[in-house]
Amino acid sequence: MLAGQPLILLKEGTEREEGPSAQREILRAARAVADSLRSTLGPRGLDKMLISSVGDVVITNDGATILKEMEIQHPAGKMLAEVAKAQDQECGDGTKTSVILTGELLKNAEELLDEKIHPTVITQGYQIASEKALEFLDELARPVRITDQDLLHTVAMTSMYSKGVAGHAAFLSTLAVRAVTEVAEDRKGRYFFNKKNIQVLKRSGGDLSDSEVIEGHIVDQPAVRPDMPKTVDGARIALLEAAIEVKKTEFNAEIRITEASQMQSFLREEEQSLRTMVDAIVRAGANVVFCQQGIDDVGAEYLANAGIYAVRRAKKEDLELLARATGGRIVSRSVDITPTDLGSAARVEERKYGDDRVTAVTGCTHAKAVTLLVRAGAQHVADEGERSLIDAISTVGLAIEDGKVVTGAGATAVELSARLRNFAATVGGREQIAALAFASALEAIPATLAANAGMDITDTLIELRRRHHGGDIHAGIDVLGGRIADMSTVVIEPLRVNRQEILGATEAATMLLRIDDIFASRSTAGGPAATPKGAAPAEM
Repeated sequence: MLAGQPLILLKEGTEREEGPSAQREILRAARAVADSLRSTLGPRGLDKMLISSVGDVVITNDGATILKEMEIQHPAGKMLAEVAKAQDQECGDGTKTSVILTGELLKNAEELLDEKIHPTVITQGYQIASEKALEFLDELARPVRITDQDLLHTVAMTSMYSKGVAGHAAFLSTLAVRAVTEVAEDRKGRYFFNKKNIQVLKRSGGDLSDSEVIEGHIVDQPAVRPDMPKTVDGARIALLEAAIEVKKTEFNAEIRITEASQMQSFLREEEQSLRTMVDAIVRAGANVVFCQQGIDDVGAEYLANAGIYAVRRAKKEDLELLARATGGRIVSRSVDITPTDLGSAARVEERKYGDDRVTAVTGCTHAKAVTLLVRAGAQHVADEGERSLIDAISTVGLAIEDGKVVTGAGATAVELSARLRNFAATVGGREQIAALAFASALEAIPATLAANAGMDITDTLIELRRRHHGGDIHAGIDVLGGRIADMSTVVIEPLRVNRQEILGATEAATMLLRIDDIFASRSTAGGPAATPKGAAPAEM
């Protein structure tokens, strides 16, 4: 009210919720999303079936995929989905752990809010504890080299333990390690890995055990003509950006032909232009051509007559990967091609997977781009196999790049929690209570693993604390054995995965804790655009 008159600040229909009720609403929604992933954590975790509005079914254990397919509407829940997305993009693994940790931090924060501790104090305590946890994490890390094949194999298997393809984890992890080590680049003693240099291709048919690493690349296109050779050994490969066809002019033009001889002359000119392009390819010594644009029917006939295997409309990404795999160079004009531009491969052949015909380039020596071909009898299994292998190659790549790993199975989380409890005693003021709450939240990881394995949570945490207090920093939960054991050679994770989990969870939790007011505007259609009291996520 202003001088007895109402003061209107917001447009009609805007809903507002403020104070403790707004904070509780946000925390409740975020925790509900985190709780929905708890049952999927670890080797004993279960899968989720996600059915879209059009009836598409996805069965998976992958945290990022679950949150993406859930189509969460509540703003707080969306923030947790963003945490998982960032974790997946940065590391390829650890999405469920980061979300669960965020939910536990918010749960402990809610208890502190009930004790009248200001949100700013809680966020400051969380930040202090997070920075110290990262220091402790670096101290717990141990080195790994690209030659430590057994250790890298364990890193790959760790990312697959909770997936639906866990029964084939040993075999698939071998493929992942082989693929990563082949494309990793040594730059003055330090290795760098680009995930884009590994093509993961899934095809129905066969079994997961039929999956393979192809030292080369598979293009999702067959030969232009059926009379072209189906197999070319000792391939010399030309990679063309331009089309092998007569280009249309950029402006409208009209050619008037008054005699039949003029028509014949015009057609001969077109054919001669195409023949010139093909002759240049033949002179360069190419017997395989991949063209990013089209190939004219007449040009395709000339190529077939010359015994050349040709593929048209290959994607730009295909040409780039073929260049890295075969050592060739992408040429913008066919008439400019030279023998030094050609790539090489032991074999190029047309393959058929189900109803699909593709072109496989295999046997590339010193390939810097490879293909992981995933085979499975069912499409759902092939999809999960693809997701699992992408996670595995990401974690192995991180381990090689950073050269550091830590023990998983809850061992590192418990050790960090124990060290943070001791550190909290040195923190002054009420931030000490928040630091202790952060340390307690880290134990949610082993607690969830124990719950999913059917173990007693309280007894498990007590025994873990006792073992770590005695100096056994690698003591974790052997989920498959239902016991506590040294997991330093069984479950291994890249250091960066754990760092990102802590950073992402802390940032999301502190941002949500600082919100005390929600304004929800109505959409133009008349319905609420973002209702604060979103029941859907909180009711899961």
